Amino acid sequence: MSWRRGMASWKVGLIAAVVAVVAVYFGFTKSNPFANPYHFDAIFASSNNVAKNSPVRIAGVNVGRVTGIHHLPGGKTGTVVTMEVEDKGLPIHADATVKVRPRIFLEGNFFVDLSPGSPSAPALRDGGTLSIQQASAPVQLDQVLSSLQADTRRNLQILLQEYGKAVKVGGPAYNRSARYWASAYKNSAIVNEAAQGTQPHDLSGYISSAGIAAQALDANPAALKSLVTDFNTTALAFARQQGALSAAVAELPRTLTAARPALAALNAAFPAVRTLAVALRPAVRSSLPAINASIPFAIQARGLVSKPELRGLVADLRPTVPALERLTTSSFQLYPQVRLASSCTNEVLLPWTTLKVPDTHFPPKGDVASESVKWLPGVAGESRSGDANGQWFRVGAGGGPQMIGFGGGLFGTALFPIQGVQPSKPAGPPPLRPAVPCETQQTPNLSAQTSAPPPKQQTSSLTTPAQLARWQKAQDTAVAWLTKTLKLDKLPISVLNRAATATDIANLRTLAQQLRQGGNQVTATVRAILAGNGAKP
Repeated sequence: MSWRRGMASWKVGLIAAVVAVVAVYFGFTKSNPFANPYHFDAIFASSNNVAKNSPVRIAGVNVGRVTGIHHLPGGKTGTVVTMEVEDKGLPIHADATVKVRPRIFLEGNFFVDLSPGSPSAPALRDGGTLSIQQASAPVQLDQVLSSLQADTRRNLQILLQEYGKAVKVGGPAYNRSARYWASAYKNSAIVNEAAQGTQPHDLSGYISSAGIAAQALDANPAALKSLVTDFNTTALAFARQQGALSAAVAELPRTLTAARPALAALNAAFPAVRTLAVALRPAVRSSLPAINASIPFAIQARGLVSKPELRGLVADLRPTVPALERLTTSSFQLYPQVRLASSCTNEVLLPWTTLKVPDTHFPPKGDVASESVKWLPGVAGESRSGDANGQWFRVGAGGGPQMIGFGGGLFGTALFPIQGVQPSKPAGPPPLRPAVPCETQQTPNLSAQTSAPPPKQQTSSLTTPAQLARWQKAQDTAVAWLTKTLKLDKLPISVLNRAATATDIANLRTLAQQLRQGGNQVTATVRAILAGNGAKP
């Protein structure tokens, strides 16, 4: 049986002593080697006895300490104080301020009073710097005493003596003026509020304009001197006419009361005047060429109205002028209507012609102006023939397997099912608003809803013997009637009593080409084509 020997007792004691020393050191110094504290710099005009390890406080609570003090490089005036702040003093914003303040008598020295700044400002980065404008130091007693030199103290004595004389002499008058302060301050507040303006940047614009005016005054010192002299003369004249000036000032409220409506109306007219001025600019720019061009005409017109010519001109115009005056007077009611019609055409009708009809089944290829006249070529060939009984109309009948019932025993046929009607029948006519000008009304909306398909609609088929017999009887009747009609018209055309095939359609295409070319072979070709396909003569 064997035993392991442990660590020696003296080694254990040495380790315990080292740990105790380290713990006591960190306990008294309150330093944490594992922490990463926040640092920032502040530039002071003077450090004022702030030393390293001086406390940094926020509202009287220690949140850090001064870790370094050094002068600005390059011989610049100022001191850079580096401070370390714990987490409980964060965050510090970019508009933070620092002040050096004296500590109480028992503490001694100074501390740095930190104001962390407003929450809306961005945070100051670690290692950032506060400018000298954000740092201040207290005034020391020696600075005050060094400022009060002998000449300064003498001037201060003279100031106090003269101020005492002024208070003694002008004090009663100053006391009597106190009763006017309330109204004066009230009116001054109104003036100061009005000086801010009614729109953004009014005050800045006023200051900028005042600066321009001051610069203009400073540009001519002689004129400025004359202005001051003349103003002195004007003020002297006002002082001599104090009674009349008082009477005029007394009338000023009534004058302002009467002038305010006129000024308000004038101010309201300014937008229209500005619009008129903008509209007149092109005419004003072109007026000079127009005047130059009209000068020869004015010279000729002046000769026309000269004394030798004026008598004959007046005699010629005498019958015309009254009629022209009556026409002008009667036209007063016409031109407003002409303007409304023109504006309606420009604002409503013309924009409507540039629209497209939104139809998904038959998309238009052009706007309304081009699509609305495409039906004219189709009707150009209608009813070109006629006799004494009237015009002839060509009517084409069609059919198909789709049966549509209309009620009352009426029905029709179609090749394909009817999907609906577009546009659908409206519930009523559009609203008529005669009191609203056409130029302000909305452009017509060409979008139309599709109505539901007919409810009585079915697909028929020839599946029973009775249906086939009726179909064959109707076909034979139609062929017989059409054959008889062609013979009465003496047309060399035969009718097929069967369904057309692809070969028939190709032959008809050849026939169409022969008809376009013309010639004596047309009739023979028609008969040969129809006979070769089993046509019934």
